[in-house]
Amino acid sequence: MSDKREFSEEELRERLTPEQYQVTQKAGTEPAFSGIYNDCKDDGVYRCIVCDESLFSSDSKYDSGSGWPSFWKPVNDSAVATKTDRKFGMRRIEVLCANCGAHLGHVFPDGPAPTGDRYCMNSASLRLERSEPAE
Repeated sequence: MSDKREFSEEELRERLTPEQYQVTQKAGTEPAFSGIYNDCKDDGVYRCIVCDESLFSSDSKYDSGSGWPSFWKPVNDSAVATKTDRKFGMRRIEVLCANCGAHLGHVFPDGPAPTGDRYCMNSASLRLERSEPAE
């Protein structure tokens, strides 16, 4: 993954909110039920707040009851990357933007069919590009 898009700390601090920076660059987590996309039902594509890559579609979003926006699959197999996270005495699978390496959240094996996955993302790491309303 040596071709990841990289940004300077100065650039990121200028254009991201403190919460977006903490979540995406320091693997932070926003408080449950606090994110703007947790209850969002709008159609569109969820993009990385750092590099604007497409990550998830509203078609795969569902209400997991976890307090964070949850999806059962990314837009494609190469949109996100994963790595083992052993912080806090737990073993979890961290989800990163495959394009820039921004921390997005974690994936758990307790989601709905057909994948059985629950991509539990932070709203602070996402930007929803809403679909145009039908005319």
